[in-house]
Amino acid sequence: MSLISQKYLKVAYPSSNPLSLYKKINNFGGKVFRVLKNQQIKPIIKRVRSVVRPSGKVHIIAEPRFSAANTEEKPLTFLSANLWHDWPRNRRIRARLQCFVDLVLNEDVDILLIQELMRTKDFHADKWLSDRLGMAYIYSRSNGNAQEIGFEEGLAIFSRYPIRSHRLAQLSDQNNPFSRRMALGTSVETNLGELDVYSVHLGLLGRQNKRQFFNLKKWVEEQSGRMPAVIGGDFNAQENTSQIRSAKRSWYDSHRSMNPDGNEHSHELRWPWGQVIKRSRLDYLFLRRGMRAWEVDEARHINTDGCPLYDHRPVLVRASLNPC
Repeated sequence: MSLISQKYLKVAYPSSNPLSLYKKINNFGGKVFRVLKNQQIKPIIKRVRSVVRPSGKVHIIAEPRFSAANTEEKPLTFLSANLWHDWPRNRRIRARLQCFVDLVLNEDVDILLIQELMRTKDFHADKWLSDRLGMAYIYSRSNGNAQEIGFEEGLAIFSRYPIRSHRLAQLSDQNNPFSRRMALGTSVETNLGELDVYSVHLGLLGRQNKRQFFNLKKWVEEQSGRMPAVIGGDFNAQENTSQIRSAKRSWYDSHRSMNPDGNEHSHELRWPWGQVIKRSRLDYLFLRRGMRAWEVDEARHINTDGCPLYDHRPVLVRASLNPC
């Protein structure tokens, strides 16, 4: 496996630029420290600054350890999963990740779109997964800071095929620098040709989620142009919302198209004693046509009973690109 490289990407801000708020907080922290001249304040201010610092640095292994079988007829298998960082308890992290590795290998997945991938000072889940899967990958922090506060979580894309150009967007506005909503994109050179892949995690609140989605949609269309693309992740929006209806007008909802009558859900909200409060479909894998059309062979949610990974069910799609 090649060494991990670190790059700083120019982050797209489709909404108001959060850099201005970061500068204000950064300057305010410096003023507080200069006024108080207290060494106990310095590490606190340093931690706050590290958390509100905008994202931009990504960690990359561009080449997979093993070359994927170059079979033109083979469909590509995509899997999107929210891996539930479970901060601050971080329960059974390695066991849950190993269960996820087994799932990926059993399903013969080519490209992974991951949300809530965690890092601590002593454990980087992105590198851990890459080592065990032999995949190329790109990871970007979204929230927290592993080195300064001991924890962070972010987005990642893993691939059996080489990954090339990379891009990053902050979709949320500047009102809350402690809870960012991001989209991470990369280009992948597959056996079916080059395509773009985007991993996404949108916010919980309705109005904010709607703004973030339309920021995402505009950004993806600008970035991908005529290139076919896969856009997947935790959208935190149900099928009857205006944003998901809009997504379906532009992108192919692979799962619903293959399961038109099913009352499908990808997320369960439960009481502490285990009883289900609500089931919702919040996770999607959309296919964007570009200059080539998609043909879907299979689309389903993965049942993880017996291996409780998290509160979301992964979404799997097997699809091919038609010739130009």
